[in-house]
Amino acid sequence: MKIAMFTDSYLPTHDGVVTSLLLTKRELERMGHQVYVFAPKPADASQEEEGVYYFRSIGFSQYSGYRIPLFPTNKCELLSKLDVDVIHVHGLLFQAVRSMLAGRELKRPVVLTFHTMVTEAARFYNFTPFPDWVIQMGLWTYLRILLHRPEVVVAPTKAIKNEIKRYAPHVKRLEVVPTGVDLDRFNPGIDGSMIRERYGLHERKVILHLGRIAWEKNMDLVVRGFALLASQEPEARLLIVGEGPAKEHVRELADELGVGEKVIFTGFVPDEELPLFYAACDVLTLASKFETQGLVVLEAMAVGKPVSGIRFRAVAELIREGENGELFEETPASWSQATLRLLRDTERYRHGALAKAAEFSAGQWATRLLDIYRYAIEAKAGRVNNKPFLKL
Repeated sequence: MKIAMFTDSYLPTHDGVVTSLLLTKRELERMGHQVYVFAPKPADASQEEEGVYYFRSIGFSQYSGYRIPLFPTNKCELLSKLDVDVIHVHGLLFQAVRSMLAGRELKRPVVLTFHTMVTEAARFYNFTPFPDWVIQMGLWTYLRILLHRPEVVVAPTKAIKNEIKRYAPHVKRLEVVPTGVDLDRFNPGIDGSMIRERYGLHERKVILHLGRIAWEKNMDLVVRGFALLASQEPEARLLIVGEGPAKEHVRELADELGVGEKVIFTGFVPDEELPLFYAACDVLTLASKFETQGLVVLEAMAVGKPVSGIRFRAVAELIREGENGELFEETPASWSQATLRLLRDTERYRHGALAKAAEFSAGQWATRLLDIYRYAIEAKAGRVNNKPFLKL
């Protein structure tokens, strides 16, 4: 099968969408399928990858590292020459519109994965004179129109599926297919001692936050909660891995709360080191209400680490309290209590964490995605009967 994947973000940007696309592409290629990536052109031409088809783009001033592919293009001609069987779009904005137009012109089925809650991100990066509620209402109107067009819409979790059904009730077909986890790369046998040595974490209790340091990630809650936790566990350290527009704010907040020396900012780390950081921590934490899946949760669990996560949407769907992690409410005290329970008895959660991650083998979920592609092809051709095609 030949699959064209359109995305609004791609390397050198690192986020959940890019991680999901690359992992899915790798698994599909392992199975013998051809995957073509269509992505925004990076600012530095030397960062372009061979075999990726780029759209000319401009930078998004509100969010460093992201590019907007808003220029006219002849990619439809290219898609026609490649003779793709299905178009899979990993985005909801410019590339989604392009995918729908290409699918209509070339009579190819389109599958769309709903990776990002763009309606919520808008309030953090609203550059218009309109109030947030107007922007959100406009976005949901646009999304409703968009989501009714693909042959299949894919939600990463049941929580997101339910939200899509509420806002876009006439989606042609809506399926849950999470991004899988590379269980070879993330496993409990990894030694994180090198990372502990690098950052002076010997015999410390380490809480890890991994991802972009952005406003929508709710980092204030983590730092305020850590300030409470540190008063009970003086040897605890908060290790923040990543870069992002809110980094200086988070650093200043840690200093203001008197825990600046106990909060370690690593900056950007290369992909090959990420498993080592999971192995080096005792607990992963995620306070973001923005997640549609929370892949970092599963990666940490695959290494055998418990997770403290916010009781909201996709994160709450992955964490079973007392088994693979603990949930907290959106207060510093609740974060502190939940994370402290994990720190004081991490081994209790190890088996549950590994068992949960094992449910998300990347190959298993790629196989299910292939079923969806086959269904989309049949649906576009008008050959779908009333019997269930998928068992997801």
